[in-house]
Amino acid sequence: MSYIVALSGGIASGKSTIAHLFAQLGVPIIDADIIARQVVEVGTPALAQIVKHFSQEILLENGELDRSQLREIIFNNDHERLWLNNLLHPIIAQETQKQFAQQTAPYVIWVVPLLIENHLQADRVLMIDVSVALQLKRLINRDGINESLAKRMIASQASLSERLAFADDIIINDGDLASLTVQVDCLHKQYLHNLKVKKL
Repeated sequence: MSYIVALSGGIASGKSTIAHLFAQLGVPIIDADIIARQVVEVGTPALAQIVKHFSQEILLENGELDRSQLREIIFNNDHERLWLNNLLHPIIAQETQKQFAQQTAPYVIWVVPLLIENHLQADRVLMIDVSVALQLKRLINRDGINESLAKRMIASQASLSERLAFADDIIINDGDLASLTVQVDCLHKQYLHNLKVKKL
């Protein structure tokens, strides 16, 4: 199994963009959000459980999960959010471990938004430093939601100071792609060097 670098940060902090830059350098990406979508696809046991809990109203006409409706529910009700996390977390963890076991590259980037909140472990933690103001702006633009919901979504996660306290490495994402590219290149070289030294 490869060395695992967890890439984490608040919602709309730029995880996908940073993961894409690592992927361009040939680093395998295992994305918790992609896995989370896969485990609730049509026909999965997890989707059946969600429908049983929330009723058929939680589905779109094509039978897929209505994500925007589910998001409205869980970010307005802590009990429902906890129920959903308790259902999906073990399933996502199992699929993640399966994907880790298949990797042969020196290291992998594991994109995992709720690293701290779910008390997850990795060999190294790379945290994104982004201002709440920029995070809020991106989230509203990306998801087409109002400011009130966006603020609740951000508030439901660990604060920036809590995240940074867990970091082995920090990447500053102020919206400048050129700066991000340089930071990712430096970290990639650093990780490969550290692993080489470790093997000696």
